[in-house]
Amino acid sequence: MHTIPLTPDLLRGALEWERTAHGLLPHRLPARARAQCADPQLAMVESQPSGVRLVLRTRATAIELDTLPTKRVYAGAPPRPDGVYDLLVDGRPAGSGSVAGGNTLTIDMTTGSVEHRPGEPGTVRFSGLPDTLKVVEIWLPHNETTELIALRADAPVAAVPDRGLKVWLHHGSSISHGSDAASPTTTWPALAASLGGVELINLGLGGSALLDPFTARTLRDTPADLISLKLGINVVNADLMRLRAFGPAVHGFLDTIRDGHPDTPLLVVSPILCPAHEDTPGPSLPDFSAVSEGRLRFVPAGDPAERASGKLTLAVIREELDRIVRERSAEDPHLHYLDGRELYGEADFGELPLPDGLHPDAAAHRRMGERFAALAFGPGGAFADGAA
Repeated sequence: MHTIPLTPDLLRGALEWERTAHGLLPHRLPARARAQCADPQLAMVESQPSGVRLVLRTRATAIELDTLPTKRVYAGAPPRPDGVYDLLVDGRPAGSGSVAGGNTLTIDMTTGSVEHRPGEPGTVRFSGLPDTLKVVEIWLPHNETTELIALRADAPVAAVPDRGLKVWLHHGSSISHGSDAASPTTTWPALAASLGGVELINLGLGGSALLDPFTARTLRDTPADLISLKLGINVVNADLMRLRAFGPAVHGFLDTIRDGHPDTPLLVVSPILCPAHEDTPGPSLPDFSAVSEGRLRFVPAGDPAERASGKLTLAVIREELDRIVRERSAEDPHLHYLDGRELYGEADFGELPLPDGLHPDAAAHRRMGERFAALAFGPGGAFADGAA
């Protein structure tokens, strides 16, 4: 086996690398952005490599990747499954694997305490690949912080030159991050990117789509041909702001992005259906009654009467986003709006209910990815002229 140097030209979907004591840690927010927020939730999710993959050109029939994962453990709950590594060969699924062990991050959701315990690295191995020159992609677990330690193959490996695909930059909440998707290539943004024939940079940040200025600047400064923003649910979850602040914050977020991408197709997507918060404000609070059985639900803690004082619901947010985009698009013809319920609405909830009250399951992710591809990349869509 040849040891392959891990270099940035082999990695797609990350905005920055950090050299650690063990290897290389991909980041989805740059250091300057990370330095402006001490929230441990943000630190955890931006280091989880949703959409990040190694892309190689090789004749290798066997490839090994040593990594040090950081697993999340929730106090009182059964162990979570190991993160999944997906293998694509010339764009087609060709296997998957996991790495056991690693560091553990034990989170007590009742107290907010977090305990980090170091662990040992492991190896994911893919073999039996065709002995032909091919493009191999190893998609890292979307929900598991992953330090890359070593890459080996039984034939030389080269970086893949630019294939001329458009770059789609997407930002959203845990639903865009991947939430309960089955694997990294089956999150709804990854599926939509595959169907749309574009290169994905996924800045879906679980619990952290909060209209932060540093995120807007990151989007502004990241080269992209297509940009989408899925906004709203986290602002309600966190009970972060009132209507008076929300509208100007959206305007400021869009203004910052437009400073770097004045003419790029920009699609604003409102929240998917979430009955708990359609007309009831946040915050969302966890219900621990069945956590020992591996089931956690989230329940709304707001009062519908508080809408009169400006507290936000998903219905209010959709109306406001629609209004803002309509008004701005008079001078910005490349700005578009998509109602998130076209991706997942009432009929979908009846068939594929949200298991924890907030997040779509694996089947719903697939449906959302297919619908987004049709609505955004298909005829008449916001990205119809931007895909390859």
